Amino acid sequence: MSHLIERLSLRGEGLTADGITVPLTLPGEEIEGAAADGRIPSPRIVTPVPERVRAPCPHYSGCGGCALQHASDAFVADWKMQVVRRALDGQGLEAPVRPIVTSPPETRRRAVLAGRRTKKGVLIGFHARASDVIVEVPDCRLLHPDLLAGLPACEDLTSLGASRKGALALTLTRSEDGLDIAVAEAKPLEGGLFAELAGVAERHDVARLTWNGELIAERRPPRQRMGRAFVAPPPGAFLQATEDGQAALTAAVVEAVGSAANIADLFAGCGTFALPLAERAQVHAVEGSRAMLAALDAGWRRATGLKRVTTETRDLFRRPLLPDELRKLDAVVLDPPRAGAEAQVEQIAASQVPVVAAVSCNPVTFARDARMLCAAGFRIDWVQVVDQFRWSGHVELAARFSRTGPVGR
Repeated sequence: MSHLIERLSLRGEGLTADGITVPLTLPGEEIEGAAADGRIPSPRIVTPVPERVRAPCPHYSGCGGCALQHASDAFVADWKMQVVRRALDGQGLEAPVRPIVTSPPETRRRAVLAGRRTKKGVLIGFHARASDVIVEVPDCRLLHPDLLAGLPACEDLTSLGASRKGALALTLTRSEDGLDIAVAEAKPLEGGLFAELAGVAERHDVARLTWNGELIAERRPPRQRMGRAFVAPPPGAFLQATEDGQAALTAAVVEAVGSAANIADLFAGCGTFALPLAERAQVHAVEGSRAMLAALDAGWRRATGLKRVTTETRDLFRRPLLPDELRKLDAVVLDPPRAGAEAQVEQIAASQVPVVAAVSCNPVTFARDARMLCAAGFRIDWVQVVDQFRWSGHVELAARFSRTGPVGR
């Protein structure tokens, strides 16, 4: 049966007019294939569009790690910018959208791989699309070469700690000091397993190894550069996916707050923005994870030439900062998870804060929160789109809001 692809979903998969999902297709293409459960898993492209290109990665046809390698870079860049514009338009908002900043291939410094034991040995890689099948990716065009160099360590860890029934989740993070590996969904530490795992870390020169949340070895603190500071995040902690992406978002945040002397960084994580901002301003960093704030504080104390950074452990979804607490601030940085920051934005809207630097990994919740700010007298000065999840449907952005109307609502 023939189908026409009308648009892409937010995951980067083709959609027909009647809502059938068709991976590896582009808008305007005519395809054939049998649908099952609302999906055509193996389409035949009858009429390709000019934006279709040969995928650069040899694993792409089977691997589920990427969704858009069959599209030209120009198409993906334009599509991601349109995702942001449509999200804003859906809330009745307009804003200048700056050209996208895209991370180069082979720069992903953090990834979660799957590891499974087999009759013949082990499998390490990404899951295939909509499947629990693991596809090996020795020539991956997405991951930094330092992550690929860690595959032999992952094989040894999987051989020791995976069952034949389930798969390990291996989070690999590239650091200034070597590979940081956090293993989850693994066998419990019984018998001599702890010593064997420590031996793997030694043999493969792993900076840090954790197993189901328990530290096995820390041969060197796995530090990340954040401005002038170096921070060793907790195992598995959030980190921007590429150094280029982090640099682009940081530059946008620094530009957005301008000469602000007193800043709150909300959902601060380990200090991605707080520590670079401390080069010119006092910063109050608020985050729900005590361990992440401890890493931020340790990085600040070891750095030189930074202004004062204070920290506060606080669940901003349940206990957002109130207008009285925001009263003396010159700017607020807001970098929430995908759910957005509706409760906190409501308090900012009712406050006297003049400038907001917003960072988001979800254009839909960003636009929802932006509407609340604009209704309270803010305007969106600009939006910077950032693509650090290359060849995926993920879109990130930073934006500057400045107050033009009366305070509060």
